[in-house]
Amino acid sequence: MKLIPLPAFQDNYLWLLHNGRRALVVDPGEAQPVLDALQRDGLQLDAILVTHHHADHVGGVARLHEATGAAVWGPAAESVPAPHTALVQGDTVDVLGVRFQVLEVPGHTAGHIAYYTSHCPLDTPSGPAAEGRPVVFCGDTLFSGGCGRLFEGTPAQMLASLDALAALPPATLVCCAHEYTLSNLRFARAVEPGNGELQQYQQRCEALRREGTPTLPSTIGLERAVNPFLRTRSPGVRQAAHAFNGAPAEDDVAVFAAIRQWKNEYR
Repeated sequence: MKLIPLPAFQDNYLWLLHNGRRALVVDPGEAQPVLDALQRDGLQLDAILVTHHHADHVGGVARLHEATGAAVWGPAAESVPAPHTALVQGDTVDVLGVRFQVLEVPGHTAGHIAYYTSHCPLDTPSGPAAEGRPVVFCGDTLFSGGCGRLFEGTPAQMLASLDALAALPPATLVCCAHEYTLSNLRFARAVEPGNGELQQYQQRCEALRREGTPTLPSTIGLERAVNPFLRTRSPGVRQAAHAFNGAPAEDDVAVFAAIRQWKNEYR
């Protein structure tokens, strides 16, 4: 099984998963990159998975559905521009022999969902990984080094959503929808300038981008080590939040809200 980030717009990734014959795509905000990949690799699109309703995630859904007949799944609490199966927490989606669990992760939008599988047999240099690999398609909830803006949800909702994602196995591949990594890591360094793992990761990502290579997917284990939005209970991040706006260090939601506000204003 191959996992491919298809670039779209300025910094989106449309995630394509395929077994050499059949494919699924996550959050196709644009149809043409997907159609081009299907034609290039001789693939049939079986499924379209949608995490939330923003145009850069659903703009290509109707065209792809009409062109390929692919089934569409999406959040029950949000609008999807094609006939689709509405999903809530605990539902499952079975496609390409992989079972995805639906996680409700509100915050960026009110009805945002993520798709998690504990066993995706991804290709390795020696062939498919027999034991499989955990993967999460998390849309705009969790980014590498960051998290989504709170357009519709509350800080408490977003913190709970990030906690749910952080609780996934450390090896879980984080397939988020934007190449925001370098800007996120510059902010993360402002929050935790003494974080050595963060410094090393930033250098690695800078090298990847110089080569034109995506920084994604990340992993949950890595994000726990470098992402300030998954580290709001660590002493350094709590102190930074308090220094920013006086957020009480013992209040988890207040600390998260302070870091998110700081990121909104950071230049």
